[in-house]
Amino acid sequence: MQTVSDIPKLKPREIDGHKGDYGKVCIIAGSVGMSGAAALAGRAALRAGAGLARVATAKSAQPVVASIEPSYTTIPLAEDSAGRISAKAINTILNAVRDNDAVAFGPGVGISSGLQSVVRTLIGLENVRLAIDGDGLNNLSKLGDWPSLSKAQVVLTPHPGEMKRLWSGLLREQQPTDRQQQALQFAQHSKTVVVLKGAGTVVTDGDKVYVNETGNPGMATAGSGDVLTGVITALMGQGMSNLDAAILGVHVHGLAGDIAADELGEVSVTATDILEGLSEAFMEVP
Repeated sequence: MQTVSDIPKLKPREIDGHKGDYGKVCIIAGSVGMSGAAALAGRAALRAGAGLARVATAKSAQPVVASIEPSYTTIPLAEDSAGRISAKAINTILNAVRDNDAVAFGPGVGISSGLQSVVRTLIGLENVRLAIDGDGLNNLSKLGDWPSLSKAQVVLTPHPGEMKRLWSGLLREQQPTDRQQQALQFAQHSKTVVVLKGAGTVVTDGDKVYVNETGNPGMATAGSGDVLTGVITALMGQGMSNLDAAILGVHVHGLAGDIAADELGEVSVTATDILEGLSEAFMEVP
């Protein structure tokens, strides 16, 4: 195990750069009643520098998601009777994925057999860089030996409850109590980059380990993880390795939360406040 302490940096932007130089990302997220998760992730991807962000969401949620932010585009997806993305959306999703540099799946999508088909399809795609968060992880945990199916380059961003479900769905051995060991062992077994969220978020590819030092208890609020998903996906889309994107993403996300807490107090921080702190946080990255 190699401990990482240096924070990766984005390359400076070229004076003649255009939006195609800074990554096209697709955020597959949201459902009826959970449009905010999709919008937060999409807005965060833009604030983290993505040149072009698309949000693919259940068709009934799409008008709401589109109305929240004019700077991303939206893709309506086939849905089931509960307003969740259905398996019938897979062809539309595949067409969207092919045209992007990085993809995120999971915030606010819910749990269903159709969504399990979607995540199974996504992880089976070669040459796809994929961040999975939230309900995407909960659907993934129900697939059994999913690493044997996986061809994508995957980043997983579980909170402790999601990690417990992923662990029990995949591994027979007892889950370690030490957070670094949990993340390290799961990354090694799944051949993914793991971002184990919480106080002192742990990021590891199974070899290198980074423990984040930014952030505060005010960030324990709904939507905070959706913002992180958007940030990491945008950094992946800009050409950073999955590990570097995850490390810089959690550092900047935590720093944005600290900026929000300094201004508003920890009690009053919302995910939107974290989102709005991203610009200053990126400027403060050494």
